[in-house]
Amino acid sequence: MAKRRVGVLFGGRSGEHEVSLVSAASVLRGLDREKYEVVPIGITKEGRWVLPRPKLAGELGHADLRRALADGDGVILPAEPAHTALQPVGPRDESSPLPLALDVLFPVLHGTFGEDGTVQGLLELADIPYVGAGVLGSAVGMDKEVQKRLYLEAGLPVAKFVCVRRSAWESGRKGALAEVRRRLRFPVFVKPANLGSSVGISKARKASELAAAIDHAAEFDQKILVEQAVAGREIEVSVLGNEAPVASIPGEVIPAREFYDYAAKYLEDSTRFVVPAKLTTRQVRRFQELAVAAFRATECAGMARVDFLLERRTGKIYLNEINSIPGFTAISMYPKLWEASGLTYPALLDRLIELAVERHREKSRTRFAIELPQKRGGVLKE
Repeated sequence: MAKRRVGVLFGGRSGEHEVSLVSAASVLRGLDREKYEVVPIGITKEGRWVLPRPKLAGELGHADLRRALADGDGVILPAEPAHTALQPVGPRDESSPLPLALDVLFPVLHGTFGEDGTVQGLLELADIPYVGAGVLGSAVGMDKEVQKRLYLEAGLPVAKFVCVRRSAWESGRKGALAEVRRRLRFPVFVKPANLGSSVGISKARKASELAAAIDHAAEFDQKILVEQAVAGREIEVSVLGNEAPVASIPGEVIPAREFYDYAAKYLEDSTRFVVPAKLTTRQVRRFQELAVAAFRATECAGMARVDFLLERRTGKIYLNEINSIPGFTAISMYPKLWEASGLTYPALLDRLIELAVERHREKSRTRFAIELPQKRGGVLKE
């Protein structure tokens, strides 16, 4: 059987660029070279697409990926089905491997311009199967405010929140501060609505800290989410599938810091992961039910990690957020939870690729055009 050619897309124009490199290095190491011809494809911080030169091709590490972004050859992916292959930028010599067709593309991109539906839209136009959620699911999974509104519509439990637009904040700070104080009680978490990996997030313990927290979040997004802090345990569940998604066993994140911020996630190894989480059988079942419900409510596909808060005082479960392209680093919870549920890292990658192909095959059954009746004598005839 011929190997599938799988493009692994990494980097991107995002505050989570470096995180993407770490995740992509793990994916590249995990893909079975007996089954796949793996093509690493980088996107620089400026948005330039590059293909690593032959000496860098193969099983790349984190540092190799960074060099590939600087030294790779420029490529583009035309947004038309007739040319679903990487094309060279500029003239091509005889030694160039381009153009290079792809069977599946695995976006290992975090944050804006990668996880938010933009790249997914390009891949839809190019008609290439790809891992993960589609345009809508990706966009909703990135926008924490829209996500929470959909959860509320579906009757799922979320903590109270207020959305502050940057334009409104800059034109009327007093009004925004008054609304937050009226609707929420301190402490609160303040975060960009469209970013992940805890970039731009801070905790305001009292009213005097709120303005600085909003200013910080506003550096990263046009919408700022202010959420009621919940004193509880951080529980995470991995979801896998398309039309019939399934949930992993839950795990618990115990950060050494006050909350699970960027440094705790990617720069330190002091955070503890308890897999499986110490929960009752009833709680495990409820977390899994809510994770699948959240996956469906946000139109996700392929994969997602769903994050919860379990309030210590009441035992109430709150949906925090969904991540449509979860971290794939060596310490990331998404693969850890599936491994604890009986699915190894390489087998997980195999399944995600199969789900991408299945979803593309199912979508190809949809009619996107109709034939108009023939025109006779200036009048359309049936």
